[in-house]
Parts: sequence; C-alpha cells; structure tokens
Amino acid sequence: MRIVLVGPPGAGKGTQAVRLAEMLGIPHISTGDLFRANISKQTELGKLAKSYMDAGDLVPDEVTIAMAKDRMEQPDAANGFLLDGFPRNVSQAEALDRLLSDEGIELDAVLDLEVPEAEVVKRIAGRRVCRNDSSHVFHVTYSPPKQEGVCDICGGELYQRDDDSEDTVRTRLEVYHTQTEPIIDYYKAQGLVVTISSLGPVDEITQRALEALKREKAENN
Repeated sequence: MRIVLVGPPGAGKGTQAVRLAEMLGIPHISTGDLFRANISKQTELGKLAKSYMDAGDLVPDEVTIAMAKDRMEQPDAANGFLLDGFPRNVSQAEALDRLLSDEGIELDAVLDLEVPEAEVVKRIAGRRVCRNDSSHVFHVTYSPPKQEGVCDICGGELYQRDDDSEDTVRTRLEVYHTQTEPIIDYYKAQGLVVTISSLGPVDEITQRALEALKREKAENN
C-alpha cells in the first residue's frame, strides 16, 4: 500500500507510522529521517538543505520533494510506502501526485489521525524529559515518574523542553491548521481520506488504523 499519514502534532503519528509500516511490510518514510540521512551522508540535497537550515531559513519545497522522490525510488519502496511528514502542504501534495503519476502509480489512502486540540496540548505540554538522556521521557499524567521531577531510570532532572510549552504547542497547531490541514480537503476530493480517532491505547489505535485501511483498500479494488 501507498499511504500518507496526517494529523496534528501530538496525534501519535511517529508511533503509529513505525507500527503500521512494520505490520504492512512497507518502509516508513519520514521527513525528519530524510533530512538527517541526506545531511549525514553529505549528499548534494543534504548540503543544500543544510545551507538553508544554517541560515535559519525554511528548506524550499523543491528540496524536500527531491529527497522524497529519491527515497521512494529505492527498491524497498517498490511495493509501497508510508509517508510521514510529507506532503506538508497542498503544493507538496500536488507535486507528489505528479511524481506518482509519472511512475504510473497512485496513493491507496490518506490516513488522518484525529485528536481534539485540548488533548494535543495535554499530551505535549505534559512531557518531561531527562537532562541526562533525552530518550528517557515521562508524562505528568500518562506515565509520571515515581518521584516528581526525577528520572526513574538514572535519577537525572526532568524538565519541560521549550518546544513542549503550551504556548509553543498552540503555535505549532496554528501552523498545522494553516499549512497542513488543507491537504485533507485536497485528498478528500480524490476520495482517499480515511479518518480515525487517535484517542485510546496505542495498540487499539493501530488496530483501528489497520481495519480502516483494509476497508479502504477493499472498497477501491
């Protein structure tokens, strides 16, 4: 299957993308991974992207699109892929359509993870990260440490990242509503959007997504 995954920050896209890609036997292609891989390998696209990032500028759509095109042409993506973080706006969605059309293929579904805005703020603003090891992540509500402010694993100090503050989360949501959310209507016009609730246990959300994708594929075949 060829799937685009969309949803606001805090919807659990990263978690679900990895799980769904593994269960469907297709590569998970995330924008963040594309940038890191190209920059670390010092590809021409990576050098170009880094030049914009070092200057504090947004990387132009055409650079992101070129990275995605290169990744989708790799052998492991021949039978499908799951795109996470791309397309990020309607112009990127249009470019993706052109890329796929040139290859004689098309998307199977656009999976929209729906979550109330208040829940997004609660999920992100409640995160606490260990200063000693950023992989040690807790949540004041969902996975609190045994001792407030102290990492269960190494005893390090837990803190809230600037990116996780409520004001920053609301700014990120506004960017999502302005730039990314319009692609949902764009794909709805093509009959590709499958919307599921991203509330509940992780396993339940994954199962919900798999069942919705299965129905979508059956209806389109």
